[in-house]
Amino acid sequence: MTEGGGGPAPEPPDDQRNRSVENMVMLGFFVVLVAAGIWLLGTMADVRKAQDCAAQGRRNCATIEVPGRMQ
Repeated sequence: MTEGGGGPAPEPPDDQRNRSVENMVMLGFFVVLVAAGIWLLGTMADVRKAQDCAAQGRRNCATIEVPGRMQ
């Protein structure tokens, strides 16, 4: 019989540096995903407020931006 032929090849050990890079990439992706979710929720709230205003029959439902007060 010949040796080393029958089973699957052994997997190489995980490289710690490679794992750290993968963790940092996943953390970055998670941060971007959370930031996008927060932005989306804020946008949806603004749209809901405008729709509620329009549903009440008001004509001036646009957001009015007031400049900062100078002291």
